[in-house]
Parts: sequence; C-alpha cells; structure tokens
Amino acid sequence: MSEETIPQTVPPVRDWPAVDLPGSDFDPVLTELMREGPVTRISLPNGEGWAWLVTRHDDVRLVTNDPRFGREAVMDRQVTRLAPHFIPARGAVGFLDPPDHTRLRRSVAAAFTARGVERVRERSRGMLDELVDAMLQAGPPADLTEAVLSPFPTAVICELMGVPATDRHAMHTWTQLILSSSHGAEVSERAKNEMNAYFSDLIGLRSDSTGEDVTSLLGAAVGRSEITPAEAVGLAVLLQIGGEAVTNNSGQMFHLLLTRPELAERLRSEPEIRPRAIDELLRWIPHRNAVGLSRIALEDVEIKGVRIRAGDAVYVSYLAANRDPEVFADPDTIDFERSPNPHVSFGFGPHYCPGGMLARLESELLVDAVLDRVPGLKLAVAPEDVPFKKGALIRGPEALPVTW
Repeated sequence: MSEETIPQTVPPVRDWPAVDLPGSDFDPVLTELMREGPVTRISLPNGEGWAWLVTRHDDVRLVTNDPRFGREAVMDRQVTRLAPHFIPARGAVGFLDPPDHTRLRRSVAAAFTARGVERVRERSRGMLDELVDAMLQAGPPADLTEAVLSPFPTAVICELMGVPATDRHAMHTWTQLILSSSHGAEVSERAKNEMNAYFSDLIGLRSDSTGEDVTSLLGAAVGRSEITPAEAVGLAVLLQIGGEAVTNNSGQMFHLLLTRPELAERLRSEPEIRPRAIDELLRWIPHRNAVGLSRIALEDVEIKGVRIRAGDAVYVSYLAANRDPEVFADPDTIDFERSPNPHVSFGFGPHYCPGGMLARLESELLVDAVLDRVPGLKLAVAPEDVPFKKGALIRGPEALPVTW
C-alpha cells in the first residue's frame, strides 16, 4: 500500500486543563482521551501548539523504547506542556538520547541494583523506626505526612546519595521549591542553582572515592573522565529530586488504605502478599497530573494507522497504559492477586526510573512499619477533608491527619 492510500484520521486537538483532582480520582479528561482512540492530540495549559498522546500499553512501550523518538530535540522547542516553568539544563540526563544517555546512566547504575538498594535497607528501616517511635511518643493526632512520609524518603535518598544527615533539611527545602509551581520561576531557579552548587562541591571532593554512594560513584566517574562535572551534577540533582516522589506516592497509598480499610486489613492479616499488593497499588494509583516530558519524532512513524510526522511532539501516558484492559483484566479494580503485573509506573525503555527498586523497598518498609506498629490507625478527619496538593506536577496529600 502506498503512502497516499494509507487512510489518515487526524483526531481533533483536545484541551487538557490542569485540574487539581482529589484523592485517587482518575483524571476524567484522560478517561475520555483513552476512549477516543489509541492516538489522540492534546493541548496542555503551557508551552505552544499541540502534541500527540498515546495511551495503550503496547504503544507506550513502543514510543519510550524506540530510537525514532528522542528527548534531546525537546530542548529547543516550546512544546505544549503542563509545567509553567521549563528550565531544562543542556546535557541533563532526562533530555539525553543514547549513547550519551547510556554513558551517564552507567556511572551510577551500581547504586540502584538490587545489591545497591539492599545496602541501605537496614539503615532505612532503622531511620523509619525512629520516625514512628517519635510519632507514637508524641501521641495522637498526628500528620502522617509530616511525621513519617515526608522525612523518610528524604533520609533514604540522602543515604543512597551520600549526603550527610546535617544537610537533609536543606535538600528537602530545595526539592519542594523546585517542584512547586506556586512560588514562581525565579524561586524555583534559585533553589535549583543552590542544589547544583551543593552537589558540585560534594562531587568535587570525591574524585578518587571508592565509596558505593551515588556522589562517590559520580566523583569517581568524573575523575576517570567518563562524564563531565556538569553531567554529574545534573544527574545528582535529578536523582535527589526524584527520590522525594515516594512521599507523594506513599501519601496516596496510605490515604487509599485509610479510606478503604478492608484493603489495610487484608495487608495486616496476610503480610506475605504485601510485595505483590504494593505492586498493584503502584499500578493503580494515579501518581501524577496529566503527562510528564515529551519526545520528538525524529522521522515519520505510523502508530495504529496514524502517521506521526518527523518533528511532531509525542507524549505517553503511563497512567493510561496501567489501565489498558487489553493487558490488565478489570483494570479499574485493585486486585492484590494480579499476576503478572507488567505496569509501567516507573516508565519504560532507556528513561526507566533508576529508583524503581528503591521506591519499592521504601513502600514495603513503610507498609510494614505503619500497619504493624500502629494497628488502630485511622483518619482523624473525613476522607474528603484530607487536603491534596494544588498546582503540583506530582499528586499527593498536603497532609494526612491520623489518629489511633
């Protein structure tokens, strides 16, 4: 069949507003887009123009793993996007394509393997026990986010990164300012510059290090001239910020378990199912608003009968892929027996989240500690009164008021 005879159905451009959704409600606009077709067109609140959106599991895996779609080309474009501030650093790992992307990821891979993550398990469990001890000692009511879910991931990622405990608070503050859109671009940029300067100093001190933490691995890679100091700093900042995503995800997880106590009860009475159950919760929980970073088609590509032209921007929705009925039977139902569970909550392809294994470890430790040590845990307010973040790229409760 010649190109001229391929039927072209170009879908209309749909506006996708940034709506602050309560709890774990699934985005109604995304539901409509999934219904409208495997490939649709969207316009987000910021940036310019429109972009393609793919929502089916197999198409999402194709786009994220196919060298015909690149990230680097996004750098010089004002693609339609959710984030009001778009300040990518040239050479940042999120905007690199192989082979540079592969070279940079290789420098820290050892820290995120099963062995690397196991290295911090006992220390993480100890830090978590201290946080739960303090919460119990202070007595109810408490804000679970402030007491446990926020400081714990910060402590763990700092441990893995090799950031001294005395600097954790500064790291957490910078991360919040970088991730929030409510303070303005200038405040976000200043926080990013301060974090950059911090990691530049720390990595510079570790150029001949044999340590297993991330900044030591980066320092050693710079020392061997495998990566540049700027690349090392960019990667450190990305990993540090990404490490705090667990706060929001675990906040949603516990909000769900506290509003659906039958799920929490099952996890308490059947501890052996927890790893599989957490995987299912990771699949089901809508962990972000809209979509993340786009890719650019580097040549014409056809997906499900739709021709995407070279130069077109393309987004994937991992949330939609995780609800694909072709892959997940009864996808809107939380099924702790679901197996296999090929969800894409940590992405897919070269840009797969390196911290996926660490996030699973933290989620398992949190569920163990909170459910087992605080058996009477319940919400201290009505479910609808739990405040959720506004104007954030990543979804999660602002606070989680609990009692026991």
